Amino acid sequence: MDRRTAKSANLIRLGEREVRYRFVRRRRRTLGITVDVDGLKLSAPLRAPWRDIEGFVREKERWILAKLDQWAQTPRPARLHGASGERMPLFGELVQLEVQRGPVRRQNGTLFIPDLRSLMKWLKAIALDVLTPRAAHFAQLLGQPAPRVALSNARTQWGVCTEGGAIRLSWRLVHIDPQLADYVIAHETAHLVELNHSARFWRVVERLYPDWRPARGRLELAGAALPIFKETP
Repeated sequence: MDRRTAKSANLIRLGEREVRYRFVRRRRRTLGITVDVDGLKLSAPLRAPWRDIEGFVREKERWILAKLDQWAQTPRPARLHGASGERMPLFGELVQLEVQRGPVRRQNGTLFIPDLRSLMKWLKAIALDVLTPRAAHFAQLLGQPAPRVALSNARTQWGVCTEGGAIRLSWRLVHIDPQLADYVIAHETAHLVELNHSARFWRVVERLYPDWRPARGRLELAGAALPIFKETP
């Protein structure tokens, strides 16, 4: 890792590869590394010596390269206009859209829709139907009453639990594998008893969803591939 190269061209040699990255100094106490759909980002305290930054990156080299490869293989979001032949993930499986008069209906791997607006309305309706009983299930495991569930339109925040015990979930959860959606619901339901992200909270999550750690990583990848709906003006 060459200091001049890293500062001028934002390139790091990791193994046999040159990796482009973003670098920022902030008022923080620790070094940080993020790998996402936009690539590698390094964050450092304002006065952190470059040798410490370089050493930290070297320690994480294998992890960084593995995450970059993982993101490189992640499908990019499809832009849907509601046209026949377009494909969309539904509960983790790809379905093909076919424009046809009448109500939205699914037949095997085909989803018949009259238009894009009707499709979105249908997706939100089944989201509420499918997600609400799952929240009740996890709440019951905690000895809590079934929470009130509402939908949000968020793309980057899967869910939120309010102080009043209501849960809002992104309707876009209908696109992903139901077992992965369960992690989101278990996470938000755990907030019914721990409205924080303390060690106690994560113990509750683990009780509800033991495999939450790998699920969190898979969820990040799934979010990057969510389809984008483009209604015709």
